[in-house]
Amino acid sequence: MSLTQFIFSNGTSNILVSLKLVPIIAALAIIFLPAWRVNTIRSISLIASLITFLLSLIIWILFDPTTADFQFRYHVETYSGIGNLFNFSFGFGIDGINLWLILLTTFLTLICILIGWQIPASLEIKGPEYLKTYCLIFLIMEVILIVAFSAQDLLVFYLFFEAVLIPMFLLVGIYGSKPRNIRAAYKMFIYTLIGSLPMLVGVLIVYFQCGSTDWHILNTSYFSPSRQIILFVLWFVSFGVKTPIIPLHGWLPETHSNAPTGGSIILAGILLKLGTYGFFRWSISLFPLACIYFSPLVYVICLIGIIYVSLITLRQIDVKKIIAYSSVAHMGCCLLGMFAFNIVGLEGSLLMMIGHGVVSPGLFLCIGILYDRYKTRVVYYFSGLAQAMPLLSTLLLVLTMANISLPVLSPTFAAEMLIFTSVFFVNKLVAILAASSMVLTGAYALLLYCRICFGNTKLVYIQKYSDLNRREFAALIPFCILSILIGVYPSLILDTSHTSVAYALMCYNM
Repeated sequence: MSLTQFIFSNGTSNILVSLKLVPIIAALAIIFLPAWRVNTIRSISLIASLITFLLSLIIWILFDPTTADFQFRYHVETYSGIGNLFNFSFGFGIDGINLWLILLTTFLTLICILIGWQIPASLEIKGPEYLKTYCLIFLIMEVILIVAFSAQDLLVFYLFFEAVLIPMFLLVGIYGSKPRNIRAAYKMFIYTLIGSLPMLVGVLIVYFQCGSTDWHILNTSYFSPSRQIILFVLWFVSFGVKTPIIPLHGWLPETHSNAPTGGSIILAGILLKLGTYGFFRWSISLFPLACIYFSPLVYVICLIGIIYVSLITLRQIDVKKIIAYSSVAHMGCCLLGMFAFNIVGLEGSLLMMIGHGVVSPGLFLCIGILYDRYKTRVVYYFSGLAQAMPLLSTLLLVLTMANISLPVLSPTFAAEMLIFTSVFFVNKLVAILAASSMVLTGAYALLLYCRICFGNTKLVYIQKYSDLNRREFAALIPFCILSILIGVYPSLILDTSHTSVAYALMCYNM
């Protein structure tokens, strides 16, 4: 049977299976290839990631937005033969909530492999095996993320929620900016691993109470108010570290600052969404009473994350840290919409996740291009790029305007309007204070752009400038196009999520 016959036979479930098999097959092929066959490794990685992205587009085309049921479903059953305790049946499927996160995963993986087509000169002296490892890391990470987002089982979600740390640790440790890349890799790994242990305790508590970790069974199970509070606190810490929220964000700026360009793209674009997706899929649906009980505390944490972090960003001189801190503020805004407990806020949060997953990786790609050329991220060394690099400056301007939620250019504008409107119905003061973040976001984003793109070029530090090449332009322009497309037509995302979000809210009200 050919691959095409397998994908479209026996219903649509094989498409989701193929979405995971294609990167696995490509990774196995690369493992058995000698490292010196650089062109073959590049071609296999790029073609596999492109096929995976096209398969995700097919899923989007075939997706039925009128039903809240999981689609493209399939099950994996295991029997140990030593009693029912070790017998599991894992379900996988796609609904309107995880559809766009899977699309974003396949898109960003394709971009990361494209920009890693040529390893920087500082790493080439260590041999061609670095390119082989780079491609393997992203193909494996893509499979892990797709499984995590499509899992309908809490235990599977937790295992792959944690498993993504391994390739990310290798990516930062091997390809990060020296000399602090090893420290940043260990800090990220230990911080997020320890932060995720409370969730493991919560998973065990849920399993021993319900006898299962399947989402459908848990969604119809009763948790007492005291049990909900305990489980919510345990999972709030774990998801809060991954999101991250104040004061659990300490690992993010340094990791971003020392990660390679591809690492920053996948971290900002999709890894942070594991935390917000965990809140959306598991905490809010299963523990509604605890969510209401802790909502004032969540509002305070989100407001601190939005306002205080924006003020911190104004004092940063590392360009990557500026964008990293802005991610903390955006994720705080996203979490704020979820805890408004209405469909407007939930859809705004989902749109914020996708919008931030488009804009922030584009900004990191722009800064990564500058760092690969000039080996510095300190804002003082850049000036006058509009004269020396007009193409990069133009695309950076589009993404900067998107980052400050400028109407039409920004997918996060509609998201913030939905979030602030939903919060206004619940707590007017919180909504007004949160809306002030738009002013602070504009302050640090425009200040950064003006400092590095306007003025005279500083030839004392950088004597030779070169604008984008074709490969870099091909990797960067999709972010600008998607940002404008979603900014003009946010219903592209919202229309596919109405039913699934409404069902999640109905489960909450139950």
